[in-house]
Amino acid sequence: MASKQTLSIVRGKTLQLVIRWDTDPVVSKAITAISLANGFPRPTVTSHGCPDGWRGYVTSVQGMKQINTENAERPKYRDITVIDANTLEFNGWNPVDDNGRDWSAYTSGGFFKYKTPVSLLNETPRVKIKDRVGGTVLLSTEAGDSPLNLIVADADDALKTITVEIAATVTEDLTWDKGVWEVESENSVTGVVRSIIAPSPVIVGDEVVTP
Repeated sequence: MASKQTLSIVRGKTLQLVIRWDTDPVVSKAITAISLANGFPRPTVTSHGCPDGWRGYVTSVQGMKQINTENAERPKYRDITVIDANTLEFNGWNPVDDNGRDWSAYTSGGFFKYKTPVSLLNETPRVKIKDRVGGTVLLSTEAGDSPLNLIVADADDALKTITVEIAATVTEDLTWDKGVWEVESENSVTGVVRSIIAPSPVIVGDEVVTP
């Protein structure tokens, strides 16, 4: 199911948004060790298969229980840095509890979990911004909307990312303040069109720092 996400644009600034499109099921991989030697939690997860920059969480770790998500039914996902094929890092997550005490040492067990990345092979992302649902096109990725086809959307199957970009030279000339946007993708082999970001608000504001 497509999620909603407000798009905030600042006039005179390049907009660059990285979308990581995921789906069910949740992937679950066993943890065999966790190191804090680098200052951030580094679980050892053999053949984790998680793309760099993805989001995941931990359950059922013994000893270092502070790393476990508090609510397994509504887990808190955190950004992941991939160190190598068997090692991950929760970069920026300091292993200190709310009372300023260092986390306990890892003893055993645990699972690292993340949602399945959607394959972007043969997928072509499309983005449109309109003044309202069913209304006038304001910006687009589509040649048919020329000269308003000023949005670039690139899919990278290796990284499992879709990067949406609007150049600063485009945003600085925007004369409207709000709208609605949607991101979808069409598979060139099957012809299937799927929604990635459901129709959501667009807000345009003025920059503070000007040349």
